[in-house]
Amino acid sequence: MLGMAVKAVVISLALLPLTVMAQDNSAATAGSPGCGDDAIKFSVKTDKAQHPSQPQAGKALVYFIEDDSNFNSIPKPTTRAGLDGKWMGATHGNSYLSFSVGPGVHHLCASWQFAGSHPLTGLLLGVGTGQGSKSAALHFTAEAGNTYYFAVKNINFHTESSTKIDLTLTPLDSDEGQLLVNKFAHSTSVQKK
Repeated sequence: MLGMAVKAVVISLALLPLTVMAQDNSAATAGSPGCGDDAIKFSVKTDKAQHPSQPQAGKALVYFIEDDSNFNSIPKPTTRAGLDGKWMGATHGNSYLSFSVGPGVHHLCASWQFAGSHPLTGLLLGVGTGQGSKSAALHFTAEAGNTYYFAVKNINFHTESSTKIDLTLTPLDSDEGQLLVNKFAHSTSVQKK
């Protein structure tokens, strides 16, 4: 009797990694306090004529800049910007968006938006096939009147056996941030219904 119970525990533990691997992409963003609901998707338009804005009174301004300079595939990814568990919008290609935040500690998230899965195979569609990270997160402390710049860098490179993908989210020096904002297009996103 005891031998059967031990076997059942061993089999359960052996199958546990398979259960974890079977989870969809929502597990990648579920652990970050900055990311929003993975089911939310955005339509994105970019406009080169837009210009940087100023922080609202009593708030800080955050720039979320998608830098695809080292992403050598087409199509470019659509990257969602999350703040404190809610999506603030999305960028596509070399573009940026900005939003105001109150003073205090905030959790920021960057996550690729996937087009869904193939109805027959269940595989994810769109950009993002390959090995590597497709979401990133960090926290920062905002002070009223300040401007903060964060770069999302999408990078891919090919080896003989596979495609490697990496997404990083890092704070930028204000001079570098202004340079990229002036170089890239402004992104406007609308949540898909």
